[in-house]
Amino acid sequence: MSTALTIRDETTFAFGSNDQGFTLDVPTESITVRGELIRARVYREVREYNLRQPEYFRGLVQPTGAERTLNGFKVRRWRRIDPEEQFETAIESFYRNGFLILVNAQQVDELEEEIEASPETTVTFLKLLPLVEG
Repeated sequence: MSTALTIRDETTFAFGSNDQGFTLDVPTESITVRGELIRARVYREVREYNLRQPEYFRGLVQPTGAERTLNGFKVRRWRRIDPEEQFETAIESFYRNGFLILVNAQQVDELEEEIEASPETTVTFLKLLPLVEG
């Protein structure tokens, strides 16, 4: 039986509203952050992008060869994104402090950590944006 989690994307710096919420179905009520949470999220966003091929990819991490813009990551037209490559990039980004994961407002420190998934569970991916030197 799958469980739907509420997923929110936030950044450390944003203009106006950055309400980026969606639900994510996970296979069981006890999941690991690496295996079922990040993998399910990344595979879902890559599948949606590859099906629709919009101008911008709005995902957890920047695809190889894409340009970062205010509207998301601009990907060459008709280019398919590899979900496994995106997943590996997301894992690397977590370890490089590219984003934090909060489960019901509690920070997750390890990717092997197990969390209890329920419809009341809210997972926030807080993307950490580097300050521009000037």
